[in-house]
Amino acid sequence: MELGGESRAAVGRAVRRNAAGMSATLRYLGASVRIVAALAVAAATGGCILTSDLPNPALDVPDGYKAARLTAAEAPPTLDWWRGFRSPELTALMEEAQTVNLDIAAATARIIQADAQARIAGAALLPSLSTGDQVTRSKSSGSSGSLTSSSGREFTTYSSSLSASYEIDFWGKNRDAAQAAEELSTANRFDRDVVALTAMASVANAYFQVLAAQDRIRTAERNIASARRILDAIKQRLAAGTGSDLDVAQQESVLANQRAAVPPLRQTLAQNLNALATLVARPPERVRVLGGSLNRIASPRVTPGLPSELLTQRPDIRRQEAQLALATANVGSARAQFFPSIQLTGQGGYQSAALAALFTPHAAFYSLAAGLTQPIFDGGRILGNFEYNKARQDELLQTYRKTVVSAFADVDTALESIRQNTERLRLQRDVVSSSRRAFDLAEQKLRAGTADIVTVLNTQLTLFQAEDSLIQTQLSRLLAIVSLYQALGGGWEPRMEKPVNAL
Repeated sequence: MELGGESRAAVGRAVRRNAAGMSATLRYLGASVRIVAALAVAAATGGCILTSDLPNPALDVPDGYKAARLTAAEAPPTLDWWRGFRSPELTALMEEAQTVNLDIAAATARIIQADAQARIAGAALLPSLSTGDQVTRSKSSGSSGSLTSSSGREFTTYSSSLSASYEIDFWGKNRDAAQAAEELSTANRFDRDVVALTAMASVANAYFQVLAAQDRIRTAERNIASARRILDAIKQRLAAGTGSDLDVAQQESVLANQRAAVPPLRQTLAQNLNALATLVARPPERVRVLGGSLNRIASPRVTPGLPSELLTQRPDIRRQEAQLALATANVGSARAQFFPSIQLTGQGGYQSAALAALFTPHAAFYSLAAGLTQPIFDGGRILGNFEYNKARQDELLQTYRKTVVSAFADVDTALESIRQNTERLRLQRDVVSSSRRAFDLAEQKLRAGTADIVTVLNTQLTLFQAEDSLIQTQLSRLLAIVSLYQALGGGWEPRMEKPVNAL
């Protein structure tokens, strides 16, 4: 359908009127935005009035660790600290766990949630804008109060408007709430580091438990073979008339005990293999761990650095620090609720009964309002909320202090455990060497027919226990090293300057 000349001219005039109306709308909106921006600057300037500072934790940071002979900043743990054990299989498991561990994935998801909450909380610091277009069709009543009636009139109204609202954060309530949400996001990031460090330590511990179980099983099998040789020698003495049934029964008991010790060791091996599978997020059937022996694992020398560095390296300390900052921001937000709330609202747009005249200057309207709300009586809700947040702040302050003190104790405990297990390992190797020599001599005398059966029984039991204790001591020392890495907060970032003093 084609339009005539007059129709096209009318349409053109309507389009020009609409364009002029839109320009006026944009000018009006620009002025409104400038007003809101000025108010936002004033609010940001005044929002620092009630902000609370972090409480002083009054920490007692020692100059050095009690269990370290010398303390300096030389050679801190590296980020990939597990490579110091020189096990390619352990390194592969560690790297896999870093990417697929489900606990780490869940902690990462909590970070995303906290970031979203921070954006939600920060939205209160900005004005809220909304636009709306509406068409209203109405009809008036046809009754005029008499018996006669006429049909009512129908009306159509077109409107297009923009609404804005903003709360002046003069007392810092919304700013502190946003700060609290940001600190929660920071705390969740450090929580993710805590989870990752725990997962890495669990992988290392489980792997060393696998190696220890394999070593103990091999040792038990060697001891079974030795006990069987002794049993055969005693039976030969019995056949020659120089032994007794009691001697045979005693040795059979020793052999049976050694055989009975194997199933629990195999169970321990299976449990730790399954634990490794869980840590790398795979079913046990999909995980193949070759293992080996603890004798092939290197023992890295770990230097603890300075105690003051622990405050920035331990993720659990940083997490508690962020939670304390969160609680402090909540105190400021709760305190600001005692003061008036100032709300600004505005609306502007166009309203007309004819669509063609909607965006004309005479169809424009606007409204501006400012409101102040002061709490008078709320049954103690605001006061209770303030006292709760103050008590929560004090709780987290004490928790932060305890975390720091516990961190120093963890490092000292791990250092002392490494030292004592190192000494115990040296002494236990001497025990094994002496016990093996005594057992070999007793076995030679038994075959020569000159050994006392009680002496043979005692020497073999001593050897069996010494060899098993040696493996457990090796395991304890490796676990202590892992504990020290964990107590130090895992691997540290490379230093920009090389320290002068050495540990």
